[in-house]
Amino acid sequence: MTETVIIGGGLAGAAAATLLAHAGKPPLLLERDAAPADKICGEFLSTEAQAHLAALGFDVGRLGGAPISRIRLVAGARSAEAALPFTAIGVSRRVLDAALLDHAAAAGAEIQRGVSVRGIDGGSLATSAGPVNAGTVLLASGKHEVRGAARDTKGTIDDLIGFKQYFRVDAAAHAALAGMIEVHLFDGGYAGLQLIEGGVANLCLLVTRARFAALGRNWDALFAALMTEPLLARRLADAQPLLPKPLTISGVPYGFIHHASPTDPARLFRMGDQAGVIPSFSGDGMSIALHSGRLAAHAVAAGADAATYHARLRGDVARQIRLATWLQRAGFSGIGQRLMIGVIGIAPALLGAIAGATRVPEPALKRAGLAIS
Repeated sequence: MTETVIIGGGLAGAAAATLLAHAGKPPLLLERDAAPADKICGEFLSTEAQAHLAALGFDVGRLGGAPISRIRLVAGARSAEAALPFTAIGVSRRVLDAALLDHAAAAGAEIQRGVSVRGIDGGSLATSAGPVNAGTVLLASGKHEVRGAARDTKGTIDDLIGFKQYFRVDAAAHAALAGMIEVHLFDGGYAGLQLIEGGVANLCLLVTRARFAALGRNWDALFAALMTEPLLARRLADAQPLLPKPLTISGVPYGFIHHASPTDPARLFRMGDQAGVIPSFSGDGMSIALHSGRLAAHAVAAGADAATYHARLRGDVARQIRLATWLQRAGFSGIGQRLMIGVIGIAPALLGAIAGATRVPEPALKRAGLAIS
């Protein structure tokens, strides 16, 4: 029997693997992708996420990410801009996840790539490489459900379709995006646009199923509709797409927070999106993933049960997830969009305040042993 198995090699899984290895309890980590892969993600590392990475002994600066210190909210021809309460970093998940898995392996974790977990029954795992028995399971499969451990997602926002495309933008767009993240509100959705390493622009967007259906369920038609938005058209009209086709995903349960129940397995620890899903515009999904990985690793190393861990994580992130989910619901209505852009236009500092209010709070970080400069 393997003492601890981690399912998923994203941020939460790699962080937990590193910390357990440091604690003298090196785990086995199973990652479904055989090689580094792009993921639908805003690729926005907040100061909290950076602190988590630094505490792992990981130097994110060497990845060459783009600094981000301001935010611009755009709706049609109107916009509002404010300073963020921190300096973030834009870095691709393909680069970050691969480097962090290498870091976990160097710490002593066993990493097996190209192995998918098809089902969980207590500590028995059915995998593509054969059965694995584990004393403790850390579930960090991201947005993918695993048979036997599906999330209870009732009441969440799951009628959205996500798209992601990388672009090589022209000099004017690059200069306008330097140090900036833009959030564009449009009919039936919103998009985030920012730079990552190498001067590449990441466009990540969510659209309702109804709006996508009205456009014939066609990416080209959706993109053409986006190009009727004045500022997005200036940014991307002459841009070169870098992926053969956009990445896409649907059914993500935004607003999900795991509620521990007496029937939960005592040694199954949920991390990342398997524990809580914050709307992507908040930019704190990666921070929450890293935070969950740190808390889970500490709990496992200390012999704590999963219920205790889940209660602590929920206490640290539930308020932020609820606030971000409420804002997302408001942002999908025309009235909500006009109200937000109007209020923030009058008081731009509110934009920075909202960015701060949807983050893992500093007291929670301090309890986890992190120092935020």
